[in-house]
Amino acid sequence: MNSKHQESLKSIERLLLIMDDLRAQCPWDKKQTMQTLRTLTIEETYELADAIIDDDMEEVKKELGDLLLHIAFYSKIGDEKGLFDIGQVAEAISDKLVDRHPHIYGDVTVADEAEVKRNWEKLKLKEGKKSVLEGVPRSLPALVKAQRIQEKAAGIGFDWEQPEQVFDKVREELQEFSEEVTRQDKDRMESEFGDILFALINYARFLKINPENALERTNKKFIYRFQYLEERAREEGKSLSEMTLDEMDVYWEEAKRK
Repeated sequence: MNSKHQESLKSIERLLLIMDDLRAQCPWDKKQTMQTLRTLTIEETYELADAIIDDDMEEVKKELGDLLLHIAFYSKIGDEKGLFDIGQVAEAISDKLVDRHPHIYGDVTVADEAEVKRNWEKLKLKEGKKSVLEGVPRSLPALVKAQRIQEKAAGIGFDWEQPEQVFDKVREELQEFSEEVTRQDKDRMESEFGDILFALINYARFLKINPENALERTNKKFIYRFQYLEERAREEGKSLSEMTLDEMDVYWEEAKRK
């Protein structure tokens, strides 16, 4: 074991010892259960995602620490219940990684990343899963869920051959949506709009664009420009509701240039 790994293990051991102390002595930590931690873990995951989008590596490090704390916390609770400890958690994921990488730890040869993904899904089916889609969490946000569904289906070869085919599908869904808008059938409009989003997410996958990251970048861009608009309005002694669209558009264009 190299010295860096040894130092890392010491740091992890320190975290586990602190977790023992907190669980034994802190009134708040003593009360926590897996159920009470669940929403906090989701929040921490989103905070990590924000830091990654912002490319703030110092914040990424901090948020990874928060998630590592949660892993230690769940493992401590599992150990108290006699279910599992953090060592067993680490062993389980290590075993899975070895089993799912026969091209590294076995005699399987792969040509590229796509073949690695196909083998991964095949191995999961051999482990007893009835569907390749079983691994997609039900509670995932719809956009991320669509992306994962498409990736998993593609992993076993159910996929388009060329990006142009996918974009043709986007055009087709747009036309179908337009027809339902003309008819004003709200239920069909919603259904067809969902089809447009699904097709666009699929097209993004072919272009190697992460749709979640792309949308979040646009959200942040809009927030910046809108808040700039609000700030400029305050400088003019006005509220946005008092300004015309033409006046607001001047400041919006300023924000875009900045």
